[in-house]
Amino acid sequence: MADGAVKHDYHLVKPSPWPLLGSIGILLLALGGVAYMKGLFGIEKGTIWAPLPGFVFIVWVLIGWWGDVIKESRGGDHKEVVQISLRYGMVLFIASEVMFFVAWFWGFFEMAIFHDLRASGHYDLANPDLEALKGWATWPITQITPEGPEQIHTFDPFHLPLINTLILLLSGTTVTWAHHALQVGDRKSAKWGLLLTVILGVCFTALQVVEYGEAGFSYDGSLYGSAFFMATGFHGAHVVIGTIFLAVCLFRLMAGGMKPEKHLGFEFAAWYWHFVDVVWLFLFAFVYVAPHVIWPGGAGVH
Repeated sequence: MADGAVKHDYHLVKPSPWPLLGSIGILLLALGGVAYMKGLFGIEKGTIWAPLPGFVFIVWVLIGWWGDVIKESRGGDHKEVVQISLRYGMVLFIASEVMFFVAWFWGFFEMAIFHDLRASGHYDLANPDLEALKGWATWPITQITPEGPEQIHTFDPFHLPLINTLILLLSGTTVTWAHHALQVGDRKSAKWGLLLTVILGVCFTALQVVEYGEAGFSYDGSLYGSAFFMATGFHGAHVVIGTIFLAVCLFRLMAGGMKPEKHLGFEFAAWYWHFVDVVWLFLFAFVYVAPHVIWPGGAGVH
């Protein structure tokens, strides 16, 4: 175009260093994780700070990258067609997160439904190399310890897990209130709703830390323990991410940002938070309630 004028509604992103830097950060984080778990490059196994450089690098990249996206929006680059594309991108991201948790639920149900078939008739349990397979036959009532098998106690779902469920359901209500308030231009109510949602998210995380401290089983001692900590642990990480997401939206709102007609950042944060709520309902039903009902002899931890 001779005059250099833009003749379409699409936004062509300028060359950016963030994708490359983000990849480098992920590599550093992965190497740090390996160093922490197994030892690497002279770093001893169990060195708690090993993943920290990669984590800090990724946080820096995200701040810079998303900061550029906000600048593009303020500069008028996010036309209606661009907003639709961004919404599609967020939908696909949440869909990928759904499949991530499907994998954990798949593993959990594999253990719960087929543990006896996996441990009997197909393997030689006398083989010391397959000693761990004995854990399948007793899932989830016993866990393997250096002293031998011992009974585990699954959580009573109607104590801390139920409180956390109510907290997340309430937070889904407050974030919806905040979103609706912003849509109608009631910024004061939007701020209060967002603030309450962030507080509820922090409360959920704090109670989950308390719950982990009271667990009557370990991650590596039983199949139920590994399934429980992986599924609820990753969900807890998503709660932390979602809480930070909403806190950033709150800071932007308090600084005068976001408008009733365009607030994609807040909209995406609300979608993400509802996704976290729904995943927890499945976790509560199948990871907490189902074992408590099906294996009542293993219940007892509040």
